[in-house]
Amino acid sequence: MLARLALACLALVAGCATRPPATDYPRETSAALTAAEAAATPLGAALAAPEAAHPGQSGFRLLATGTDSLQMRVALGRAATKTLDMQYYVANEDTTGKLLLGSALHAADRGVRVRMLVDDLNFHDIDRLMAALNSHPNIQIRVFNPYGSTGESMYLRTRNFFTNIDQFTRRMHNKATIADNEMAIVGGRNLGDEYFSASPTIDFRDLDVLSAGPVAQSVSASFDEYWNSPVSYPLNVLNHQKFAPHDLDTARDDLRKHWRESAEPYNAKPLNATPLAQQIAENGLGLVWAKWTFVADSPGKIAGAEQGQLGDAMKALLERIHQAHSSVLVFSPYFVPHEAGVETLRALTARGVRVAILTNSLAATDAVAVQAGYSPYRVPLLRAGVELYEFGPRQFEHTDERPLGVVGSRSRASLHAKAYVIDESTLVIGSLNLDPRSARLNTELALTIESAAIAHDVAGLFKRATSPEVSYRVTLATPAQRAQLTGTPVNSPLVWTDEEDGMLRTFNVDPGAGFYRNVLTGLFLLLPVDSQL
Repeated sequence: MLARLALACLALVAGCATRPPATDYPRETSAALTAAEAAATPLGAALAAPEAAHPGQSGFRLLATGTDSLQMRVALGRAATKTLDMQYYVANEDTTGKLLLGSALHAADRGVRVRMLVDDLNFHDIDRLMAALNSHPNIQIRVFNPYGSTGESMYLRTRNFFTNIDQFTRRMHNKATIADNEMAIVGGRNLGDEYFSASPTIDFRDLDVLSAGPVAQSVSASFDEYWNSPVSYPLNVLNHQKFAPHDLDTARDDLRKHWRESAEPYNAKPLNATPLAQQIAENGLGLVWAKWTFVADSPGKIAGAEQGQLGDAMKALLERIHQAHSSVLVFSPYFVPHEAGVETLRALTARGVRVAILTNSLAATDAVAVQAGYSPYRVPLLRAGVELYEFGPRQFEHTDERPLGVVGSRSRASLHAKAYVIDESTLVIGSLNLDPRSARLNTELALTIESAAIAHDVAGLFKRATSPEVSYRVTLATPAQRAQLTGTPVNSPLVWTDEEDGMLRTFNVDPGAGFYRNVLTGLFLLLPVDSQL
């Protein structure tokens, strides 16, 4: 009866929860530069010679540290002369976020057209700063698939959530920054301190790739499709604050002050000394030229005929994995394989392919619910011959010697990279996790790079990240270990092994997680939310 009453209440307000399509509002349709226009920019001119020397290829550089990735985003903002496009699941107005917003504003003041598309779910900062920037004649900000902006009341957001929950759970997870349709950054990082080793509480270990040449046109084409989608709403439709010209001047002054105070302490400056175009012309950017494939889901996966279908990005990734001959190394912070995934991996190991997976431990994850979805598959995966590693929640001070090469303040580490090394000759990197959400709910992108050199570098990162000093190795308990564990409070079929101060440690329950997280995991195991993880 309670369930029927709840459904009846929802039905009464459901009619009020639908927002008109974005195309019903005043909104300009725009597109990336044409190939000819892009070639005429300084970046295009600098890339002309290496592109001619590597026909059918693009240039790539791995961004394995938060510092490198922050610097390169700032450098792209400084290098853009015509267009700067940004597409993110999360965009925060924190320390590094303001540095990047300041870089975008500086570009806009030079006449660059700036477009920024952010998913609504994590868009918490529709406040004076970002809305003020949106009043700049060269800056446009849009929000993807809003279920209720922060400018609306809590009642409206809650109503929209309950009356349209299926739409609410489908999010734009894509991550890209593109300059002049010539260079782009794609990978796992959003915009926020935790992605650039600047957060005092959590440090997401992540990977991005700088891409140069024809690949940027494919990334731009995907961006344009999302930007002009019926579910991409101009910010001023959702936020009704009014601005006088001096408000933008105030925001500009604040961001300049923030840059002077924070750029050097947070390592945002070094790449500004030499323009990117000059670095490219002098062959000083360290680009590796290789064949590539870029695949992005259509916005229709969120709100269209493709809703609920397996996305093109996941199809491309799975096709590559199925073709593996010797090894598959997986970075997937959120990993829920389901029985079909276990069988796929079993088929690989049965023909001699090494499959090794690195995901978060319960102590390191920022999504306990996902851990509950993953945990029942650990035993089947191990029985299928899969190597299983769980990233530990180590804390680190400022240092350049941390695993995965990330630098930042003292904070709890958590894996966030989404990367797949196949046969140590191919890297697939992007926004994809191996979970149902990436497969069927969120939109994603995947960049495949056919480069043994880059694949080898990422395999090296995998080896260091799965070392016992950094991660737990999860294995099935041997008879001897079972005998030792007899009489312990938990008689698990699993054991976790790591190393601290040169001494091996063995656990028979999720290590370091504590009572609270273990209880939450148990509660989520009881809920019918598996398809939402």
